[in-house]
Amino acid sequence: MPDTALPRASLKTTLITGLLTLLPIWLTWVVVKFVFVLLSDISRPFTGPVLQRMADSNPATWGWLTQPWVDHGIALVATVLVILLSGVMARRVFGQRMLRWMESLILRVPFASTIYSSARQLLDILQTKPDGTQRVVLVDFPHTEMKSIGFVTRVLREQGTGRELAAVYVPTTPNPTSGYLEIVPVEKITPTDWTVDQAMSFIISGGAVSPESIPFSPPAAGNVS
Repeated sequence: MPDTALPRASLKTTLITGLLTLLPIWLTWVVVKFVFVLLSDISRPFTGPVLQRMADSNPATWGWLTQPWVDHGIALVATVLVILLSGVMARRVFGQRMLRWMESLILRVPFASTIYSSARQLLDILQTKPDGTQRVVLVDFPHTEMKSIGFVTRVLREQGTGRELAAVYVPTTPNPTSGYLEIVPVEKITPTDWTVDQAMSFIISGGAVSPESIPFSPPAAGNVS
């Protein structure tokens, strides 16, 4: 009988190589698609009616403007331009005043003010290092034999005992905008020396992009920073 071990091994190696080749492309596509849909959905209510009116005015010339890819492309470009304009304005005195005025309007709406304030505080927190603990940590999640990357957003104290508790946001892969909020005793978290950017790259890439080493066990009692 012919020896099929070599062809099978070659097929297995080729399959693994193909998967490893496509995995980063797939992860990039998932993240880019999420951002693309999010950005295009913001401006589509404004660009869609304009494109439709142009197409109706002269279907022979402008009928192609109603194609979905045109709508997506223009919506994305328009949204990116708005983001760039917002960044430019935020660096100017006039723009800063306008942004503060818009924030004051949002904060007057009960439900919207809660969402905006929470999102604004989370972004501000991730840009600064908390007192008494590292920003990027590992926590036992979903059980004690596994670790997940988390971001310490606040340090609290347990009522009655005064024990320090950390509010840890555990993002999901590859979309870090969704995740879980865990309340973890400070002595149970494992601090790391990773930056927020390194942690985000690790999460979005599914662990493919990371520093060479990472701590796994919590520090011994008395050595918690």
